[in-house]
Amino acid sequence: MSDPEVAGDADEATERNLVETINRTLGQEMRNDDSVRLMGYDIGPIGGVYRTTDGLVEEFGEDRVIDTPLSENAILGTAVGMAMRGERVVPEIQFMGFFYPAFGQFMYTFVKMHERSGGGFDVPLTIRMVCGGGVKASEYHSESTESFLVHTPGVRVVYPSGPAEAKGLLAASIRHDDPVVFMEHKKLYRTHREPVPEEEYTLPLDEARIAREGEDVTVVSWGAMVRHAETAADRVDADVEVIDLRTLAPLDVETVLESVKKTGRCVVFHEARRTLGLGAEIAALVNEYAFDRLHAPIRRATGYDVHFPKNVIEDDYLPDPDRAQYAIEAVMDYEF
Repeated sequence: MSDPEVAGDADEATERNLVETINRTLGQEMRNDDSVRLMGYDIGPIGGVYRTTDGLVEEFGEDRVIDTPLSENAILGTAVGMAMRGERVVPEIQFMGFFYPAFGQFMYTFVKMHERSGGGFDVPLTIRMVCGGGVKASEYHSESTESFLVHTPGVRVVYPSGPAEAKGLLAASIRHDDPVVFMEHKKLYRTHREPVPEEEYTLPLDEARIAREGEDVTVVSWGAMVRHAETAADRVDADVEVIDLRTLAPLDVETVLESVKKTGRCVVFHEARRTLGLGAEIAALVNEYAFDRLHAPIRRATGYDVHFPKNVIEDDYLPDPDRAQYAIEAVMDYEF
């Protein structure tokens, strides 16, 4: 089943937020497959800092919900070894800014093991990576550096925009034999509820979603920014098509190009810093393959090229519907 909107009747769906959906999907996959194991700091009796693993150690035991020392390098390295011996491992990186100490294991083993073993080892490992700002967290707690991951061959990077998407994408990620980084924006954890089908389903890990159809301008976004893009689309005097990428690697270039060729205008909207953000790659692809269809230059609406700021000015840094609206209006008003 490929789309949560049709995964069951309305009577079979329950309003849930992202935390509840992640928790239930992890439990679902652990019941389905005894080889699924969770790893991470504080994920056991505490239930995770965001309670995404609440209650799972009581149901599955400490040998399947493994509370680890505070060492991201050790968490990822151990998880790769477990995956190589046949476990299907789901480690949690509590904050994306804490991932940097594990970057060596990420580069040397996680993304390379299948290739360097000549296909001898699969690494069915899904890193749950908590990312993004908007909750007034401390330093290193609000990073959006997905470009580091996307730039690295050998890994899928998945980034849901809401609970219904997250259920299908997380189940598909855990079941997949490729290494996956599954990004969870902490601002989405409890700020949005929507119907999530009760039945099991998966979503493709290489297809974008048309979140809103339109004819005048394409807005490409992902994660928490998708809802801001939709809000901006409601404000402007234009028929806006919003694309939710869902998976950042591999990138669904075909869906983006088809949309831009139809609308003739493109805005890329993301939380990460502007320079060398994924928006730059998308803009380059559109320019390379759809330049003759453009009615205006491509615009990027993004975070700024600075360190993530302290709490008092966080709201000024983060992209919001106003920033998306300005970019949409700019491409709509442009004249060659």
